[in-house]
Amino acid sequence: MEARALGVLFLVLLLVSDADMTPDGDAVEKPPEVNGILFLTGSLARGVEAMVVFTDGMLPDWYRVAWAGVRTAAIAPVMKASVAVCLVLSLMLLAEVLFMSFASLTVKLLRLTPEKRYKWEAINGDLEVGSSNYPMILVQIPMFNEKEFSGETVVDSVLRNWVQVYKLSIGAACGLSWPLDRLIIQVLDDSTDPDISDLVELECKIWASKGMNVAYEVRDNRKGYKAGALKEGLLHSYVQQCDYVVIFDADFQPESDFLMRSIPFLVHNPKLALVQARWEFVNPNECLMTRIQRMTLEYHFKVEQEAGSSTYAFFGFNGTAGVWRISAIKEAGGWNDRTTVEDMDLAVRASLKGWKFLYLGTLKVKSELPCSFSAYRHQQHRWTCGASNLFRKTAVEIWMTKDVSPWKKLYLLYSFFFVRKIVAHIVTFTLYCAIIPASVLVPEVSIPAWGVVYIPTTITLLNAIRNFSSIHIIPFWILFENVMAMHRVKATIVGLWEGGSVNEWVVTEKLGGALKEKLLPETTSVVKASPKASHRFYMAELGFAFYLFVCGSYDMSYGRNYYFIYIYLQSIAFFMVGLGYVGSFISSS
Repeated sequence: MEARALGVLFLVLLLVSDADMTPDGDAVEKPPEVNGILFLTGSLARGVEAMVVFTDGMLPDWYRVAWAGVRTAAIAPVMKASVAVCLVLSLMLLAEVLFMSFASLTVKLLRLTPEKRYKWEAINGDLEVGSSNYPMILVQIPMFNEKEFSGETVVDSVLRNWVQVYKLSIGAACGLSWPLDRLIIQVLDDSTDPDISDLVELECKIWASKGMNVAYEVRDNRKGYKAGALKEGLLHSYVQQCDYVVIFDADFQPESDFLMRSIPFLVHNPKLALVQARWEFVNPNECLMTRIQRMTLEYHFKVEQEAGSSTYAFFGFNGTAGVWRISAIKEAGGWNDRTTVEDMDLAVRASLKGWKFLYLGTLKVKSELPCSFSAYRHQQHRWTCGASNLFRKTAVEIWMTKDVSPWKKLYLLYSFFFVRKIVAHIVTFTLYCAIIPASVLVPEVSIPAWGVVYIPTTITLLNAIRNFSSIHIIPFWILFENVMAMHRVKATIVGLWEGGSVNEWVVTEKLGGALKEKLLPETTSVVKASPKASHRFYMAELGFAFYLFVCGSYDMSYGRNYYFIYIYLQSIAFFMVGLGYVGSFISSS
Protein backbone atom coordinates (compact mmCIF):
# COMPACT_ATOMS: atom_id res chain seq x y z
CA MET A 1 0.00 0.00 0.00
CA GLU A 2 2.72 2.47 1.01
CA ALA A 3 4.73 1.60 -2.08
CA ARG A 4 1.79 2.36 -4.34
CA ALA A 5 1.14 5.69 -2.65
CA LEU A 6 4.80 6.63 -2.95
CA GLY A 7 4.70 5.56 -6.59
CA VAL A 8 1.92 8.04 -7.31
CA LEU A 9 3.80 10.84 -5.58
CA PHE A 10 7.07 9.97 -7.35
CA LEU A 11 5.43 9.95 -10.78
CA VAL A 12 3.81 13.35 -10.31
CA LEU A 13 7.04 14.80 -8.94
CA LEU A 14 8.82 13.47 -12.01
CA LEU A 15 6.28 15.11 -14.33
CA VAL A 16 6.51 18.37 -12.43
CA SER A 17 10.31 18.38 -12.55
CA ASP A 18 10.19 17.77 -16.30
CA ALA A 19 7.76 20.65 -16.68
CA ASP A 20 10.29 22.93 -15.01
CA MET A 21 12.76 22.48 -17.89
CA THR A 22 12.65 23.91 -21.38
CA PRO A 23 13.55 21.70 -24.37
CA ASP A 24 17.07 23.16 -24.11
CA GLY A 25 17.37 22.06 -20.51
CA ASP A 26 17.08 25.54 -19.01
CA ALA A 27 15.16 26.03 -15.81
CA VAL A 28 11.91 27.98 -15.96
CA GLU A 29 9.77 29.46 -13.26
CA LYS A 30 7.08 27.14 -11.92
CA PRO A 31 3.57 28.32 -12.73
CA PRO A 32 1.11 28.31 -9.82
CA GLU A 33 -0.65 25.32 -11.36
CA VAL A 34 2.44 23.21 -10.63
CA ASN A 35 2.59 24.32 -7.00
CA GLY A 36 -1.06 23.37 -6.70
CA ILE A 37 -0.32 19.93 -8.11
CA LEU A 38 2.43 19.40 -5.53
CA PHE A 39 0.12 20.40 -2.70
CA LEU A 40 -2.84 18.27 -3.83
CA THR A 41 -0.70 15.26 -4.68
CA GLY A 42 0.92 15.22 -1.28
CA SER A 43 -2.45 15.44 0.42
CA LEU A 44 -3.89 12.62 -1.68
CA ALA A 45 -0.92 10.33 -1.18
CA ARG A 46 -1.08 10.78 2.60
CA GLY A 47 -4.84 10.36 2.80
CA VAL A 48 -5.32 7.25 0.68
CA GLU A 49 -4.15 4.67 3.20
CA ALA A 50 -6.20 6.24 6.02
CA MET A 51 -9.34 6.15 3.89
CA VAL A 52 -8.81 2.52 2.88
CA VAL A 53 -8.26 1.43 6.47
CA PHE A 54 -11.44 3.24 7.50
CA THR A 55 -13.65 1.68 4.81
CA ASP A 56 -12.19 -1.83 4.60
CA GLY A 57 -14.36 -4.40 6.32
CA MET A 58 -17.19 -2.01 7.20
CA LEU A 59 -19.62 -3.29 4.57
CA PRO A 60 -21.84 -6.25 5.65
CA ASP A 61 -21.72 -9.52 3.71
CA TRP A 62 -25.29 -9.21 2.40
CA TYR A 63 -24.42 -5.89 0.82
CA ARG A 64 -21.36 -7.35 -0.91
CA VAL A 65 -23.44 -10.25 -2.28
CA ALA A 66 -26.21 -7.93 -3.48
CA TRP A 67 -23.73 -5.60 -5.15
CA ALA A 68 -22.03 -8.53 -6.88
CA GLY A 69 -25.38 -9.73 -8.23
CA VAL A 70 -26.44 -6.34 -9.58
CA ARG A 71 -22.98 -5.74 -10.98
CA THR A 72 -22.90 -9.07 -12.83
CA ALA A 73 -26.47 -8.99 -14.13
CA ALA A 74 -26.93 -5.34 -15.10
CA ILE A 75 -23.83 -3.16 -14.89
CA ALA A 76 -21.15 -5.42 -16.39
CA PRO A 77 -23.02 -6.17 -19.67
CA VAL A 78 -23.67 -2.48 -20.29
CA MET A 79 -20.05 -1.58 -19.57
CA LYS A 80 -18.74 -4.38 -21.78
CA ALA A 81 -20.87 -3.12 -24.65
CA SER A 82 -19.68 0.43 -23.99
CA VAL A 83 -16.06 -0.71 -23.97
CA ALA A 84 -16.53 -2.50 -27.30
CA VAL A 85 -18.08 0.59 -28.90
CA CYS A 86 -15.36 2.87 -27.54
CA LEU A 87 -12.61 0.56 -28.77
CA VAL A 88 -14.08 0.61 -32.28
CA LEU A 89 -14.31 4.41 -32.14
CA SER A 90 -10.72 4.56 -30.87
CA LEU A 91 -9.53 2.57 -33.88
CA MET A 92 -11.42 4.94 -36.17
CA LEU A 93 -9.76 7.91 -34.49
CA LEU A 94 -6.33 6.30 -34.69
CA ALA A 95 -6.78 5.61 -38.41
CA GLU A 96 -7.77 9.23 -39.00
CA VAL A 97 -4.77 10.56 -37.06
CA LEU A 98 -2.44 8.25 -38.99
CA PHE A 99 -3.94 9.43 -42.28
CA MET A 100 -3.54 13.12 -41.42
CA SER A 101 -0.02 12.63 -40.06
CA PHE A 102 1.03 10.70 -43.16
CA ALA A 103 -0.42 13.36 -45.48
CA SER A 104 1.19 16.29 -43.68
CA LEU A 105 4.51 14.45 -43.34
CA THR A 106 4.50 13.61 -47.06
CA VAL A 107 4.03 17.29 -47.89
CA LYS A 108 6.94 18.18 -45.66
CA LEU A 109 9.35 15.46 -46.84
CA LEU A 110 8.60 15.91 -50.55
CA ARG A 111 8.58 19.69 -50.14
CA LEU A 112 5.22 19.99 -51.85
CA THR A 113 4.97 23.70 -51.16
CA PRO A 114 1.89 25.68 -52.20
CA GLU A 115 3.97 27.30 -54.95
CA LYS A 116 4.54 23.84 -56.48
CA ARG A 117 0.87 22.87 -56.33
CA TYR A 118 -0.56 26.20 -57.46
CA LYS A 119 0.63 28.95 -59.76
CA TRP A 120 2.10 31.95 -57.98
CA GLU A 121 3.54 35.07 -59.56
CA ALA A 122 4.15 38.36 -57.82
CA ILE A 123 1.81 41.19 -58.77
CA ASN A 124 3.85 44.09 -60.14
CA GLY A 125 2.55 47.52 -60.98
CA ASP A 126 3.02 48.98 -64.44
CA LEU A 127 4.25 52.54 -64.92
CA GLU A 128 1.70 53.17 -67.67
CA VAL A 129 -1.39 51.69 -66.04
CA GLY A 130 -0.41 52.57 -62.47
CA SER A 131 -1.97 50.35 -59.80
CA SER A 132 -4.72 48.89 -61.98
CA ASN A 133 -2.84 45.57 -62.13
CA TYR A 134 -3.67 45.12 -58.46
CA PRO A 135 -7.12 43.69 -57.70
CA MET A 136 -9.45 45.63 -55.43
CA ILE A 137 -9.27 44.28 -51.87
CA LEU A 138 -11.76 44.62 -49.02
CA VAL A 139 -10.46 44.06 -45.47
CA GLN A 140 -13.22 43.33 -42.94
CA ILE A 141 -12.60 43.70 -39.19
CA PRO A 142 -15.66 42.59 -37.16
CA MET A 143 -15.69 44.03 -33.63
CA PHE A 144 -17.77 43.82 -30.48
CA ASN A 145 -17.11 45.38 -27.08
CA GLU A 146 -15.57 42.95 -24.62
CA LYS A 147 -17.52 41.84 -21.56
CA GLU A 148 -16.27 42.10 -18.01
CA PHE A 149 -13.89 39.40 -16.83
CA SER A 150 -16.41 37.54 -14.65
CA GLY A 151 -16.42 40.37 -12.13
CA GLU A 152 -12.66 40.28 -11.65
CA THR A 153 -11.96 43.42 -13.65
CA VAL A 154 -13.38 46.90 -13.24
CA VAL A 155 -15.25 48.28 -16.23
CA ASP A 156 -12.69 51.02 -16.86
CA SER A 157 -9.88 48.48 -17.16
CA VAL A 158 -11.87 46.38 -19.63
CA LEU A 159 -12.55 49.50 -21.71
CA ARG A 160 -8.90 50.52 -21.78
CA ASN A 161 -7.76 46.99 -22.65
CA TRP A 162 -10.23 46.79 -25.51
CA VAL A 163 -8.98 50.13 -26.81
CA GLN A 164 -5.64 48.44 -27.36
CA VAL A 165 -7.33 45.58 -29.22
CA TYR A 166 -9.05 47.75 -31.81
CA LYS A 167 -6.08 50.10 -32.20
CA LEU A 168 -3.76 47.19 -32.91
CA SER A 169 -6.09 45.54 -35.40
CA ILE A 170 -7.05 48.68 -37.33
CA GLY A 171 -3.43 49.86 -37.35
CA ALA A 172 -2.19 46.50 -38.64
CA ALA A 173 -4.81 46.45 -41.41
CA CYS A 174 -3.93 49.98 -42.48
CA GLY A 175 -0.27 48.96 -42.56
CA LEU A 176 -0.77 46.33 -45.27
CA SER A 177 1.42 46.82 -48.33
CA TRP A 178 -1.02 47.46 -51.18
CA PRO A 179 -1.86 50.46 -53.36
CA LEU A 180 -4.06 52.78 -51.31
CA ASP A 181 -6.54 53.25 -54.13
CA ARG A 182 -7.01 49.46 -54.37
CA LEU A 183 -7.66 48.81 -50.67
CA ILE A 184 -10.73 49.38 -48.48
CA ILE A 185 -10.62 48.82 -44.71
CA GLN A 186 -14.11 48.07 -43.40
CA VAL A 187 -14.57 48.17 -39.62
CA LEU A 188 -17.79 46.37 -38.66
CA ASP A 189 -18.57 47.63 -35.16
CA ASP A 190 -21.35 45.79 -33.31
CA SER A 191 -20.42 47.36 -29.97
CA THR A 192 -23.32 48.03 -27.63
CA ASP A 193 -21.28 50.40 -25.48
CA PRO A 194 -21.56 53.91 -27.01
CA ASP A 195 -18.27 55.00 -25.49
CA ILE A 196 -16.40 52.17 -27.19
CA SER A 197 -18.22 52.85 -30.46
CA ASP A 198 -17.16 56.50 -30.33
CA LEU A 199 -13.54 55.54 -29.75
CA VAL A 200 -13.52 53.02 -32.60
CA GLU A 201 -15.11 55.56 -34.96
CA LEU A 202 -12.54 58.16 -33.92
CA GLU A 203 -9.71 55.73 -34.66
CA CYS A 204 -11.16 55.14 -38.14
CA LYS A 205 -11.31 58.90 -38.76
CA ILE A 206 -7.69 59.27 -37.68
CA TRP A 207 -6.56 56.72 -40.25
CA ALA A 208 -8.84 58.23 -42.90
CA SER A 209 -7.16 61.59 -42.33
CA LYS A 210 -3.85 59.89 -43.16
CA GLY A 211 -5.13 58.91 -46.59
CA MET A 212 -6.46 55.43 -45.84
CA ASN A 213 -9.80 54.34 -47.27
CA VAL A 214 -11.49 53.34 -44.00
CA ALA A 215 -15.23 52.68 -43.76
CA TYR A 216 -16.81 52.57 -40.30
CA GLU A 217 -20.05 50.55 -40.37
CA VAL A 218 -22.60 49.92 -37.61
CA ARG A 219 -25.94 48.06 -37.50
CA ASP A 220 -29.24 48.70 -35.76
CA ASN A 221 -29.14 45.20 -34.25
CA ARG A 222 -26.74 42.29 -33.76
CA LYS A 223 -28.78 39.74 -35.72
CA GLY A 224 -26.58 36.84 -36.74
CA TYR A 225 -23.67 38.07 -34.59
CA LYS A 226 -20.42 37.88 -36.57
CA ALA A 227 -22.03 36.20 -39.59
CA GLY A 228 -24.67 38.93 -39.73
CA ALA A 229 -22.07 41.68 -39.56
CA LEU A 230 -19.95 40.13 -42.33
CA LYS A 231 -23.02 39.56 -44.49
CA GLU A 232 -24.24 43.14 -44.18
CA GLY A 233 -20.73 44.40 -44.76
CA LEU A 234 -20.71 42.84 -48.23
CA LEU A 235 -23.98 44.58 -49.17
CA HIS A 236 -22.54 48.10 -49.29
CA SER A 237 -22.28 49.60 -52.77
CA TYR A 238 -18.53 50.22 -52.63
CA VAL A 239 -17.92 46.48 -52.12
CA GLN A 240 -19.17 45.72 -55.64
CA GLN A 241 -15.83 46.87 -57.05
CA CYS A 242 -13.87 44.44 -54.82
CA ASP A 243 -12.61 41.05 -56.01
CA TYR A 244 -11.42 39.58 -52.72
CA VAL A 245 -12.22 40.01 -49.05
CA VAL A 246 -9.78 39.55 -46.18
CA ILE A 247 -11.12 38.88 -42.68
CA PHE A 248 -9.25 39.66 -39.45
CA ASP A 249 -10.75 39.31 -35.99
CA ALA A 250 -10.15 42.23 -33.66
CA ASP A 251 -7.06 40.73 -31.98
CA PHE A 252 -5.27 39.69 -35.19
CA GLN A 253 -2.24 41.62 -36.41
CA PRO A 254 -1.09 40.72 -39.95
CA GLU A 255 2.36 41.56 -41.25
CA SER A 256 2.59 44.19 -43.97
CA ASP A 257 3.30 41.61 -46.72
CA PHE A 258 0.17 39.54 -46.02
CA LEU A 259 -1.64 40.58 -49.21
CA MET A 260 1.45 40.43 -51.41
CA ARG A 261 1.97 36.78 -50.43
CA SER A 262 -1.63 35.54 -50.45
CA ILE A 263 -3.50 37.38 -53.21
CA PRO A 264 -1.36 36.05 -56.13
CA PHE A 265 -2.62 32.52 -55.43
CA LEU A 266 -6.20 33.66 -55.98
CA VAL A 267 -5.37 35.82 -58.99
CA HIS A 268 -3.58 33.03 -60.91
CA ASN A 269 -5.79 30.08 -59.84
CA PRO A 270 -9.44 30.77 -60.78
CA LYS A 271 -10.80 27.65 -58.98
CA LEU A 272 -9.23 28.68 -55.69
CA ALA A 273 -11.74 30.28 -53.30
CA LEU A 274 -9.81 30.61 -50.04
CA VAL A 275 -6.26 31.12 -48.82
CA GLN A 276 -5.94 30.46 -45.09
CA ALA A 277 -2.96 31.74 -43.11
CA ARG A 278 -1.55 30.16 -39.97
CA TRP A 279 -2.02 31.66 -36.54
CA GLU A 280 0.87 32.49 -34.26
CA PHE A 281 0.49 33.80 -30.75
CA VAL A 282 1.70 36.80 -28.78
CA ASN A 283 1.08 35.21 -25.36
CA PRO A 284 1.82 31.45 -25.60
CA ASN A 285 3.79 31.43 -22.34
CA GLU A 286 1.38 33.50 -20.26
CA CYS A 287 0.30 30.45 -18.24
CA LEU A 288 0.17 26.68 -18.48
CA MET A 289 -3.24 26.85 -20.15
CA THR A 290 -1.97 29.04 -23.00
CA ARG A 291 0.97 26.67 -23.53
CA ILE A 292 -1.48 23.79 -23.87
CA GLN A 293 -3.67 25.79 -26.26
CA ARG A 294 -0.66 26.57 -28.40
CA MET A 295 0.20 22.88 -28.62
CA THR A 296 -3.35 21.97 -29.65
CA LEU A 297 -3.61 24.71 -32.27
CA GLU A 298 -0.14 24.02 -33.66
CA TYR A 299 -1.24 20.44 -34.34
CA HIS A 300 -4.47 21.71 -35.88
CA PHE A 301 -2.64 23.91 -38.37
CA LYS A 302 0.44 21.80 -39.07
CA VAL A 303 -1.42 18.50 -39.43
CA GLU A 304 -5.19 18.89 -39.85
CA GLN A 305 -5.23 21.96 -42.09
CA GLU A 306 -2.18 20.86 -44.08
CA ALA A 307 -3.62 17.38 -44.63
CA GLY A 308 -6.97 18.73 -45.80
CA SER A 309 -5.36 21.28 -48.10
CA SER A 310 -2.99 18.80 -49.74
CA THR A 311 -5.42 15.89 -50.21
CA TYR A 312 -8.91 17.18 -50.97
CA ALA A 313 -8.24 20.95 -51.17
CA PHE A 314 -10.72 21.34 -48.31
CA PHE A 315 -10.52 22.29 -44.64
CA GLY A 316 -12.58 24.32 -42.23
CA PHE A 317 -12.07 28.06 -42.59
CA ASN A 318 -10.73 29.37 -39.28
CA GLY A 319 -12.92 32.47 -39.39
CA THR A 320 -10.02 34.92 -39.54
CA ALA A 321 -6.63 35.45 -41.18
CA GLY A 322 -8.03 34.24 -44.50
CA VAL A 323 -8.68 35.66 -47.97
CA TRP A 324 -11.89 34.77 -49.82
CA ARG A 325 -12.85 35.22 -53.45
CA ILE A 326 -16.06 37.25 -53.17
CA SER A 327 -17.66 35.47 -56.13
CA ALA A 328 -17.17 32.13 -54.31
CA ILE A 329 -18.93 33.49 -51.22
CA LYS A 330 -21.86 34.62 -53.35
CA GLU A 331 -22.08 31.31 -55.24
CA ALA A 332 -22.09 29.41 -51.92
CA GLY A 333 -25.04 31.46 -50.70
CA GLY A 334 -23.21 34.01 -48.57
CA TRP A 335 -22.77 34.09 -44.82
CA ASN A 336 -25.33 32.07 -42.84
CA ASP A 337 -26.04 32.47 -39.12
CA ARG A 338 -27.80 29.10 -38.60
CA THR A 339 -24.90 27.87 -36.40
CA THR A 340 -22.16 29.44 -34.28
CA VAL A 341 -19.50 28.27 -36.77
CA GLU A 342 -20.41 30.48 -39.72
CA ASP A 343 -16.85 30.14 -41.02
CA MET A 344 -17.02 26.34 -41.27
CA ASP A 345 -20.53 26.55 -42.69
CA LEU A 346 -19.39 28.79 -45.55
CA ALA A 347 -16.38 26.56 -46.23
CA VAL A 348 -18.56 23.44 -46.53
CA ARG A 349 -21.06 25.10 -48.87
CA ALA A 350 -18.31 26.57 -51.06
CA SER A 351 -16.58 23.19 -51.26
CA LEU A 352 -19.83 21.55 -52.37
CA LYS A 353 -19.85 24.02 -55.28
CA GLY A 354 -16.47 22.70 -56.40
CA TRP A 355 -14.25 25.46 -55.03
CA LYS A 356 -10.76 24.63 -53.71
CA PHE A 357 -8.98 25.88 -50.58
CA LEU A 358 -5.29 26.46 -49.88
CA TYR A 359 -3.61 26.46 -46.47
CA LEU A 360 -0.49 28.66 -46.50
CA GLY A 361 1.50 27.55 -43.46
CA THR A 362 4.41 29.92 -44.08
CA LEU A 363 2.12 32.95 -43.84
CA LYS A 364 1.61 33.69 -40.15
CA VAL A 365 -0.64 36.20 -38.41
CA LYS A 366 -0.21 37.25 -34.79
CA SER A 367 -3.17 36.64 -32.51
CA GLU A 368 -3.95 36.22 -28.84
CA LEU A 369 -4.87 33.11 -26.88
CA PRO A 370 -7.57 33.41 -24.19
CA CYS A 371 -5.79 33.25 -20.86
CA SER A 372 -8.80 32.80 -18.56
CA PHE A 373 -10.42 29.39 -18.23
CA SER A 374 -13.91 30.87 -18.44
CA ALA A 375 -13.14 32.51 -21.80
CA TYR A 376 -11.51 29.36 -23.14
CA ARG A 377 -14.42 27.17 -22.03
CA HIS A 378 -16.97 29.41 -23.78
CA GLN A 379 -14.85 29.45 -26.93
CA GLN A 380 -14.60 25.66 -26.99
CA HIS A 381 -18.34 25.31 -26.42
CA ARG A 382 -19.05 27.55 -29.40
CA TRP A 383 -16.61 25.76 -31.70
CA THR A 384 -17.64 22.23 -30.66
CA CYS A 385 -21.39 22.77 -30.45
CA GLY A 386 -21.43 24.67 -33.73
CA ALA A 387 -19.51 21.94 -35.58
CA SER A 388 -21.80 19.12 -34.45
CA ASN A 389 -24.89 21.22 -35.18
CA LEU A 390 -23.56 21.98 -38.66
CA PHE A 391 -23.03 18.25 -39.22
CA ARG A 392 -26.68 17.65 -38.35
CA LYS A 393 -27.84 20.35 -40.78
CA THR A 394 -25.57 19.60 -43.74
CA ALA A 395 -25.17 15.79 -43.73
CA VAL A 396 -28.05 15.19 -46.15
CA GLU A 397 -26.99 18.10 -48.35
CA ILE A 398 -23.45 16.73 -48.59
CA TRP A 399 -24.69 13.23 -49.40
CA MET A 400 -27.12 14.42 -52.10
CA THR A 401 -24.86 16.88 -53.92
CA LYS A 402 -23.78 16.03 -57.46
CA ASP A 403 -20.96 18.57 -57.75
CA VAL A 404 -18.22 16.70 -55.84
CA SER A 405 -16.78 13.20 -56.07
CA PRO A 406 -17.95 10.33 -53.83
CA TRP A 407 -14.51 10.28 -52.20
CA LYS A 408 -14.79 13.93 -51.20
CA LYS A 409 -18.29 13.30 -49.84
CA LEU A 410 -16.87 10.46 -47.74
CA TYR A 411 -14.04 12.69 -46.56
CA LEU A 412 -16.45 15.44 -45.50
CA LEU A 413 -18.98 13.20 -43.77
CA TYR A 414 -16.68 10.61 -42.22
CA SER A 415 -13.26 12.16 -41.67
CA PHE A 416 -13.94 15.86 -41.28
CA PHE A 417 -17.22 15.75 -39.38
CA PHE A 418 -17.92 12.35 -37.82
CA VAL A 419 -14.46 11.31 -36.63
CA ARG A 420 -12.87 14.68 -35.84
CA LYS A 421 -15.92 16.61 -34.60
CA ILE A 422 -17.93 13.82 -32.94
CA VAL A 423 -15.91 10.66 -32.26
CA ALA A 424 -12.78 12.41 -30.97
CA HIS A 425 -14.67 14.17 -28.16
CA ILE A 426 -16.84 11.18 -27.24
CA VAL A 427 -13.93 8.72 -27.03
CA THR A 428 -11.68 11.06 -25.07
CA PHE A 429 -14.19 11.63 -22.31
CA THR A 430 -16.24 8.42 -22.30
CA LEU A 431 -13.38 5.93 -22.44
CA TYR A 432 -10.52 7.67 -20.68
CA CYS A 433 -12.44 9.70 -18.09
CA ALA A 434 -15.55 7.59 -17.40
CA ILE A 435 -15.23 3.93 -18.42
CA ILE A 436 -11.62 3.23 -17.45
CA PRO A 437 -12.08 4.66 -13.93
CA ALA A 438 -15.44 2.87 -13.55
CA SER A 439 -13.94 -0.44 -14.70
CA VAL A 440 -11.92 -0.70 -11.50
CA LEU A 441 -15.23 -1.01 -9.61
CA VAL A 442 -16.48 -3.78 -11.91
CA PRO A 443 -13.92 -6.62 -12.08
CA GLU A 444 -16.01 -8.47 -14.69
CA VAL A 445 -15.02 -5.78 -17.20
CA SER A 446 -11.55 -5.88 -18.69
CA ILE A 447 -10.13 -3.46 -21.25
CA PRO A 448 -7.34 -4.70 -23.53
CA ALA A 449 -3.98 -3.02 -23.18
CA TRP A 450 -4.01 -1.86 -26.79
CA GLY A 451 -7.10 0.21 -26.06
CA VAL A 452 -5.86 1.64 -22.78
CA VAL A 453 -2.18 2.18 -23.59
CA TYR A 454 -1.11 1.62 -27.18
CA ILE A 455 -3.74 3.66 -29.06
CA PRO A 456 -3.58 6.80 -26.87
CA THR A 457 0.21 6.56 -26.74
CA THR A 458 0.43 6.41 -30.54
CA ILE A 459 -1.92 9.36 -30.95
CA THR A 460 0.04 11.36 -28.39
CA LEU A 461 3.38 10.59 -30.04
CA LEU A 462 2.05 11.64 -33.44
CA ASN A 463 1.00 14.91 -31.87
CA ALA A 464 4.34 15.39 -30.16
CA ILE A 465 6.30 14.86 -33.39
CA ARG A 466 4.85 18.06 -34.86
CA ASN A 467 5.12 19.93 -31.53
CA PHE A 468 8.61 18.96 -30.45
CA SER A 469 9.27 22.27 -28.70
CA SER A 470 6.30 21.55 -26.41
CA ILE A 471 7.10 17.91 -25.68
CA HIS A 472 7.90 18.71 -22.04
CA ILE A 473 4.25 19.65 -21.35
CA ILE A 474 2.75 16.54 -23.00
CA PRO A 475 1.60 15.07 -19.62
CA PHE A 476 -0.21 18.28 -18.73
CA TRP A 477 -1.67 18.54 -22.23
CA ILE A 478 -3.16 15.04 -21.91
CA LEU A 479 -4.71 15.73 -18.51
CA PHE A 480 -6.10 19.15 -19.44
CA GLU A 481 -7.52 17.95 -22.77
CA ASN A 482 -9.33 15.19 -20.88
CA VAL A 483 -10.86 17.81 -18.59
CA MET A 484 -11.95 19.88 -21.58
CA ALA A 485 -13.40 16.74 -23.17
CA MET A 486 -16.18 16.86 -20.57
CA HIS A 487 -17.30 20.25 -21.89
CA ARG A 488 -16.81 19.24 -25.51
CA VAL A 489 -18.95 16.12 -25.13
CA LYS A 490 -21.73 18.21 -23.62
CA ALA A 491 -21.41 20.75 -26.43
CA THR A 492 -21.40 17.97 -29.04
CA ILE A 493 -24.64 16.51 -27.67
CA VAL A 494 -26.25 19.96 -27.49
CA GLY A 495 -25.30 20.59 -31.12
CA LEU A 496 -26.55 17.22 -32.37
CA TRP A 497 -29.87 17.54 -30.55
CA GLU A 498 -30.14 21.33 -30.90
CA GLY A 499 -30.42 21.93 -27.18
CA GLY A 500 -31.09 25.22 -25.45
CA SER A 501 -27.54 26.60 -25.70
CA VAL A 502 -26.95 25.51 -29.31
CA ASN A 503 -26.75 29.13 -30.50
CA GLU A 504 -25.01 30.49 -27.42
CA TRP A 505 -22.47 33.11 -28.46
CA VAL A 506 -20.11 34.56 -25.86
CA VAL A 507 -17.37 36.80 -27.24
CA THR A 508 -13.96 35.44 -26.23
CA GLU A 509 -12.26 37.78 -23.76
CA LYS A 510 -8.90 39.09 -24.98
CA LEU A 511 -6.39 41.61 -23.65
CA GLY A 512 -5.19 42.96 -26.98
CA GLY A 513 -1.68 41.56 -26.63
CA ALA A 514 -1.21 43.71 -23.56
CA LEU A 515 0.30 40.83 -21.61
CA LYS A 516 3.22 40.61 -24.00
CA GLU A 517 3.49 44.22 -25.12
CA LYS A 518 3.11 45.75 -21.62
CA LEU A 519 0.22 47.93 -22.77
CA LEU A 520 -2.00 47.60 -19.72
CA PRO A 521 -2.47 50.69 -17.54
CA GLU A 522 -0.44 50.83 -14.37
CA THR A 523 -3.61 50.46 -12.29
CA THR A 524 -4.27 47.06 -13.86
CA SER A 525 -2.35 43.89 -13.11
CA VAL A 526 -2.39 40.41 -14.56
CA VAL A 527 -2.67 37.79 -11.84
CA LYS A 528 -2.22 34.05 -12.09
CA ALA A 529 -5.26 32.17 -10.90
CA SER A 530 -4.92 31.17 -7.26
CA PRO A 531 -7.24 29.55 -4.71
CA LYS A 532 -7.24 32.74 -2.62
CA ALA A 533 -8.42 34.99 -5.45
CA SER A 534 -12.00 36.07 -5.86
CA HIS A 535 -13.54 33.72 -8.37
CA ARG A 536 -16.22 31.08 -8.53
CA PHE A 537 -15.55 27.37 -8.34
CA TYR A 538 -16.42 25.02 -11.20
CA MET A 539 -18.66 22.47 -9.54
CA ALA A 540 -18.86 20.03 -12.48
CA GLU A 541 -15.08 19.63 -12.48
CA LEU A 542 -14.97 19.28 -8.70
CA GLY A 543 -17.70 16.65 -8.71
CA PHE A 544 -15.97 14.62 -11.40
CA ALA A 545 -12.66 14.97 -9.58
CA PHE A 546 -14.23 13.39 -6.51
CA TYR A 547 -15.60 10.52 -8.64
CA LEU A 548 -12.12 9.87 -10.05
CA PHE A 549 -10.57 10.05 -6.60
CA VAL A 550 -12.98 7.38 -5.31
CA CYS A 551 -12.24 5.13 -8.29
CA GLY A 552 -8.50 5.61 -7.89
CA SER A 553 -8.62 4.86 -4.18
CA TYR A 554 -10.65 1.69 -4.78
CA ASP A 555 -8.19 0.52 -7.44
CA MET A 556 -5.24 1.20 -5.15
CA SER A 557 -6.83 -0.93 -2.43
CA TYR A 558 -8.43 -3.79 -4.34
CA GLY A 559 -7.48 -3.43 -8.00
CA ARG A 560 -5.63 -5.85 -10.25
CA ASN A 561 -3.72 -3.19 -12.17
CA TYR A 562 -2.09 0.20 -11.84
CA TYR A 563 -4.88 2.29 -13.32
CA PHE A 564 -4.94 4.27 -10.09
CA ILE A 565 -1.77 6.14 -11.12
CA TYR A 566 -3.49 7.60 -14.16
CA ILE A 567 -6.82 8.04 -12.35
CA TYR A 568 -5.23 10.00 -9.52
CA LEU A 569 -3.40 12.27 -11.95
CA GLN A 570 -6.60 12.91 -13.86
CA SER A 571 -8.44 13.55 -10.60
CA ILE A 572 -5.85 16.15 -9.68
CA ALA A 573 -6.30 17.83 -13.07
CA PHE A 574 -10.06 18.09 -12.52
CA PHE A 575 -9.46 19.45 -9.01
CA MET A 576 -7.03 22.05 -10.36
CA VAL A 577 -9.53 23.32 -12.89
CA GLY A 578 -12.44 23.14 -10.47
CA LEU A 579 -10.59 25.16 -7.85
CA GLY A 580 -9.56 27.83 -10.35
CA TYR A 581 -5.83 27.13 -10.51
CA VAL A 582 -5.79 27.10 -14.31
CA GLY A 583 -5.43 30.29 -16.34
CA SER A 584 -5.05 33.97 -15.47
CA PHE A 585 -7.38 36.85 -14.77
CA ILE A 586 -7.16 40.63 -14.57
CA SER A 587 -7.44 42.50 -11.32
CA SER A 588 -7.44 46.19 -10.56
CA SER A 589 -5.04 47.32 -7.87
